Amino acid sequence: MTLMNKPLIAGAFFSILAGLSLPVSAQPDSPAGNYSEKQVYSGPDVVFRQIDGHTWEGNGHLCYNESVYIVEGSERALLIDAGTKIANLDEIVAQITEKPVTLVATHVHPDHTGSAIGLFDEIWINAADMVNVESVMPDYKGKIRYLHDGQVFDLGDRQIEVVFTPGHTPGSTTFFDKEAGYGFSGDAFGSTNLLLSTNFSTLICTTSRIAAYMEKYGITKLYPGHYHGDNPETLKRVQDLNLMAREVLSGERKGEYEEGMLGLNAAVSDYGVTIRYNYPEGVK
Repeated sequence: MTLMNKPLIAGAFFSILAGLSLPVSAQPDSPAGNYSEKQVYSGPDVVFRQIDGHTWEGNGHLCYNESVYIVEGSERALLIDAGTKIANLDEIVAQITEKPVTLVATHVHPDHTGSAIGLFDEIWINAADMVNVESVMPDYKGKIRYLHDGQVFDLGDRQIEVVFTPGHTPGSTTFFDKEAGYGFSGDAFGSTNLLLSTNFSTLICTTSRIAAYMEKYGITKLYPGHYHGDNPETLKRVQDLNLMAREVLSGERKGEYEEGMLGLNAAVSDYGVTIRYNYPEGVK
């Protein structure tokens, strides 16, 4: 594969998502989606649907149906991600759950840690994503707390385990409800379009670990960071990504030049998913 090095365009990506002064026509399109979940709230910035008795999924419309999740226990709740720009998100969440809410992030990108984080006194992130905080969260005045791999949030009769899943970003993180048999993975596995800002060796480590975890605990699906209703991540998706990564590193699979977000300049596609990466830096 012969690829020219291209200038990084992450700044342009961040300005599109974070600036939001662009006309609607300039915003990233969001697919219509194919949801089976019951709609429980609809507003100008977000639509919430109910996954089960104590779990809800919300979609913004500024970046490919960017998703936020409310995970409720008997004593407290987690809000996983905060979307791109959702006015009054704290009040909307309070209409859905009366429990005190803790904000956690799957990773630090502006479609997941957008302006609504300012409505919360603290946010939990993976410290490996501090590299992105200055550019993505420069005005956040609350307390930044650090997640730990293997940490458990006890919500009262519901345990949510933190598992680091680097690849998309250095600090990408997945939150697992082992009893329910599902998790919340942000962009760690791409929502059919994985933007790999690290490298294929990191992706192999993450997908190997998560495949084993899903098999061990009977995890049937992962709700992604851009949920369209019919695109949960599965064990097969994780395994397919692992295979593709190994084949790229071995030279068996060749990428094609395809300039895209985050300065990524190459892509491989198969099994219904595309991995976009930076050549040559990402091929190690």
